[in-house]
Formats: sequence, structure tokens, C-alpha cells
Amino acid sequence: MATVAQSLRESPRALDWFLEFLKEELAPVPGRAGIVARMVIAATLVMIICETFRIPYAFEGAIYTLIISRASPRATLRSSGAALLFVGVGGAYVLISASFVISVPILHFLWVISSFFLAFYALSAITTYGAASTFALVIAVGIPIWERHVSAETNVEDTLWLMLAVSTGVVVTAVIELAVARVKPGDEILLPVVERLSAVESFLDCSAEGNPTDASKKKVIRFGMLGTSNLRRLLRHSNYSAQYRAEMSGVVALVGRLVDITATLTGLSFKLTDTDAEQLRILGTALAVIRTDLMNQRLPGAKHFELDHASSHIPLLNEMRNIVSLIPQAFSTSESEKVHSPSSYDTLQSQLLTPDAFVNSEHLKFALRGCLAASGCYIIYNSIAWPSIGAPAIATCLLTAVSAVGASRQRQILRFAAFIVGGLLIGIGSEILILPHVDSIGGFTVFFILVMTLVSWVMTSSPRLSYFGFQIAVIFCLINLQEFARQTSLAAARDRIVGVGLGLCMMWLVFDRLWSVPVAMEMKRAFISSLRLLARLAREPASKDPKVYVARPNSLREMTNRSFDQVRALADALLFEFGPSRQRDLALRSQIVRWQPRLRMLFITRLALWRYRVGVPGFELPAPVATAQQEFDEGLSDVVDRMADRLEGKASARKGDFKDVVRNLEKQVLSCCSKGPQEPLAAELQTFLALSRSIENVTLSLDNEIDGATLHDSR
Repeated sequence: MATVAQSLRESPRALDWFLEFLKEELAPVPGRAGIVARMVIAATLVMIICETFRIPYAFEGAIYTLIISRASPRATLRSSGAALLFVGVGGAYVLISASFVISVPILHFLWVISSFFLAFYALSAITTYGAASTFALVIAVGIPIWERHVSAETNVEDTLWLMLAVSTGVVVTAVIELAVARVKPGDEILLPVVERLSAVESFLDCSAEGNPTDASKKKVIRFGMLGTSNLRRLLRHSNYSAQYRAEMSGVVALVGRLVDITATLTGLSFKLTDTDAEQLRILGTALAVIRTDLMNQRLPGAKHFELDHASSHIPLLNEMRNIVSLIPQAFSTSESEKVHSPSSYDTLQSQLLTPDAFVNSEHLKFALRGCLAASGCYIIYNSIAWPSIGAPAIATCLLTAVSAVGASRQRQILRFAAFIVGGLLIGIGSEILILPHVDSIGGFTVFFILVMTLVSWVMTSSPRLSYFGFQIAVIFCLINLQEFARQTSLAAARDRIVGVGLGLCMMWLVFDRLWSVPVAMEMKRAFISSLRLLARLAREPASKDPKVYVARPNSLREMTNRSFDQVRALADALLFEFGPSRQRDLALRSQIVRWQPRLRMLFITRLALWRYRVGVPGFELPAPVATAQQEFDEGLSDVVDRMADRLEGKASARKGDFKDVVRNLEKQVLSCCSKGPQEPLAAELQTFLALSRSIENVTLSLDNEIDGATLHDSR
């Protein structure tokens, strides 16, 4: 939407551009109609059940049907099961804690504030968003319930009704998803990756023939617009082992970068020679092999390309070859074949909290900001004695806290545009023009289906527009799913719209104004943070205590993975920013997006070496090699820290030559391999040495590029 605003100012044909933008976003794509149908059926059934049996707070159940994971039957079951669990936890928390504070005003106020903090902390730290949001919404709506001056029995009864409404949404959605879900080859992570590789392969093959079809172009462009944010979220919330999640995160990042470059090529014209066509065919063949290996759950073999192609007329071809050659390297060891079945520890962990839930300060910062926004709403509506706007205001704060992809200006535009369309046009408009003529649940059902179809279709568009649809759905449900009869007054709709507006204003003030920084600066800080975390990880384990050397690297690994995801999300968001610094910010984004895959490769390979550092049975190193590896890790940490220093504009002294440390490690490994006929040990040492050399190559290459970029910027 930021791009829309910019074009409206700059382009004399802004209307034509905007219509083309909507046509592109709302065009039917394979699978979209099925997802929309399931969303509409689930929301409609929840509405009918709640209206028929007069279950209050039906909007909670309807909203849940739009946010549940639909990636696969397994993901649906996991999300639904976790949501049911946290509905019970949230309801129990409200009922038990409220009974202790309801009669003491100061304790009651502190309870409200701490409950808001807990709800936002859950949104950040609970891995399944559907479960986190239901838990948070139970608290958000439960607090205004206990603010009323009615009997305690009435408050308890309404809290239980609230839990029933949410549970109805969870159960109905899960049943529909499991009933209609098709079992596809691959899983929810591999299949989207394979589809993107197939789209790039198809475009390359068509280009090699000199006639790239519109269908092949549109498919690549579509995947480029969709991005990889959903994949990264699914992977972060999956129950695969930590090693496999780290490796597949690298693959997803590389494939996303490959799609971005290919989408750029679709808009360029270049003269194709016979040599260029052959290179495109070779690249397409390599992608086909990688795609087949991934579908069959085999490790892709190494890919090597000729480097001497200076005369190529194809822009970005060398970078595409580099990315394709890096994809097999993301699977740093053969252990990847064994991690498709998660351990019970990983499964339990992924269903509840992120591993860094109590060590990563970002969770705390997010909770504090959300708590401030919700508390501001609470204080305002109580100060002006307007309690009927409370529940919509708090619910809006929670539902807009985890905004989809977008920078601050884009979030502002999407939130307030959805407020106008969903609240004023559809909400108030339907109350005045449509609903007075509807006298049965059948008529309302038809109208409800039409609105849900519209918003669900918008929600399944790219991140440029999807959040707009979700916001409209939230406002519409808040207005129309509270009572069981036609409204004869606009007072109720007015109060809910005012509540939504209050929540949006507080979120804009806290999240987009207070403590906010330009997206480009935030992206750079996140990338520097990734470097610092990787440097810390390279020094681990710093203790001989097994509890320490297992727990601390695990938390560092999750924090580093989250930092990588944050960098990519901010890079996606930067595309939607506008202003005088846009071109400079886009140049910085281009650099960081180019460096990010190699930093991920460094991270993945370092994880593979961790077992040698701690001496896992079967991976013990001879004493001279172990000592040399410690020096190697210290040297690696030093180089990565110096990269971060240069990006921050700091001067840092070189502690030693990393190449000398690598040569010493090679010398010790080769010396141990030549001392005896211990073939298993020699083979393991050769694998260890190959991983170490891979780290050296990636580190020095990245160091030289960052050094060159910072020198250029300093001039």
C-alpha cells in the first residue's frame, strides 16, 4: 500500500496502475479458491452454530477460523490442539486470578496491566500463532467482562460462554480442514520450496529456447510477491529437530533469493547467445536435480559451474549460479537424512514456547510495547466512562500487534484503510442499508458468506494486501456477531467502531511512533545482531558442564535463527517504504540480502562442527586437533566480530591472521591422519577438515565484501 501511495503522487496514470495492482493481487491462482472456500465454510458454520444456540462472543470463534494454519493436516491438528489447550489456560487464568483481585481496586488495576503484558508476551513467545492469539483474546475480552458491575456468577457464566465460542471456532475449523485436506507429496516446508524451484526452472528452460512464456513469467513473479515469510514462520513453528530447522531455513533463504533474482530477469531484455542458452539449460538441469532430490528426501549433490563467463549477456547469471551451488551446502552433514522424524523433546518444545522465550529480550520489548498500547486504551475508556468500547479496543490491539509484512507507513495505511472500509462502509453501511431488510438467519447467512468470501480472497493475496483483508474481517465480525437479533439502533455499531479506532490509534502511537526507527536502520541493526550472535556461538561451549554447553548454544542458535528471520522480514518490509531515502535504503537492502545467504551457510556449517567441539561420542578429536579447533573457533569469532564493528563504523584491531589459524588446523589434521591406519578416524577427520575449509571460504569471502562496502560508504 505504500507503493500505492507513492504512485498516486508520482504517476500521471495512477488510476491505471492501481487497477493493475488490484488485478495482479486478486487474480486466481492454483489452490487459492480451495483455501478461500474452507475459510468461508468454517466461519459461516461457526456463525450459524453460535447464532442458533445463542452462544455469546461469536466473533472470537469466527476470527479464529481465519488465522488457523492450513499448511497441512498435521499443522492444522497441532495448531487446533494447542489452541484448545490455551483456551482452557486463558479461561482458567481469568477466572482464578480475577477472584483474588476483584474487590481490591489497586490490585484489580495491577492485575489488568499484568494481564495485558502476559497476553502480548504469549503472542511473541508461544510458537503457534493460532494458540497464542486465542489465549490473548480470551484475556482481552475476559478483562472487560470482569469490569462490569454485575454479580460474580454472571461474570463467571459469560467467561465460560467466551471459552465455548472460541472452542467452537477451533473444533469446526479443524474438522473442516481435516475433512477436505488433500495429501500432497512432500511436506508443508518442502513442497513450497520445490514449487518455487520448479517455477524458476520453467522460466530458465523457456528463456533458453528464446521464448519465455507469459505463464512462466507470471508464476515466478507471483512467488516473488508472496515471498518466504509464511515458509519461515511455518519452519520456526514446526516440530522438526533444531538442526533440520536451521538447514531448511538456509534453503528457504537461498530459494527466496533465487526467485527474487529470476523475477527481476522477467522484466529485463537481453541478447541471448548460444553459449548463454546453454548456460541457462545447465542451470535449469541443476535445479531439476535438486528439486527431485528434495522431493525424494535425498541430500542434493554438490553443484559446480564454470566460472569463466565474462562475456555472458544475461544479467545476474553468476549470482544465480552461486546461489544454486550453495543450496546443497545448506545440508552440512549426512545427519540431515535422519531428522525428518522429530524427537519428542523437539515436538513438545515447538508446541509450547520458543527455546529463547526467557533469554531473548525482544519478547520482553514486544510485550512492554503491547502492554502500553492496551493499558492506554483501558485508562482512556474508563476515564471517559465508555466501557462498551473496551473489548473492541483491547482485541484490536492484540490482533494488530503481529502485523503482516510491512513497514511502519504501510501498517498505518492498511490499518486505517481497513478501518474505513470494514467499519464505516461495510459495518455501518450494512446496518443502515442491508440488515434492516434481513429478517432471518438465512438472509444474514447469505450476506455473511459474501463478506467472508471477499475478505478471505483478499487475505490470500500477497503480503502487500493480505493484512488489509484480515483487518476488515476483524472489524466486521466485531460489529455483527455480538447479538442474536437485528439492531434497531446504530449505538452498538458506533461503540464498536469507536473501540476499534481507539485501539488502532494506540497501536499507531506506540508501535509506529514511540521507539520506532527507520526500517533500513532496523534491518542493519538486525544484521549486525546476527553477526554478534554468530560470533558468540563460535566461542561456545565455553564451559565443560554438559548442562551449560547444551542449553546455552541451543538458546543462541534459536536467537540467531530468529535474527536471520527478522532481517529477511525487514528486508521485505523495506520494499513498501517510501520517502527521500528510499533509493539509499534499497541499495543497503540489496547488499544485506546478498550477504544473508552466506551468513546462514556459515551458521549452518558451524552448527555441524559443534559436535566436534563438545566431543559427542563418535566425534571425538585427537588432543592436538581439538586445541587447533579451539584456536580456529576463536579466529572465526574474531573475524565475524570485526565485520560487525565495520558495519557499526567502529575501529577494531586484528587479533591474528585467520588464514594462519586454518593452516595450523590443516597441519594438525593431516598429521593425525598420517600416523596410523585408523580409517574411521581418518575419514571423520577429513569430513571435519572439509567443513572447516568451507567455513574459511565463506567467512573470508563475506569479510572481503563487507570490507569493500564499508570502505565505499566511508568515502
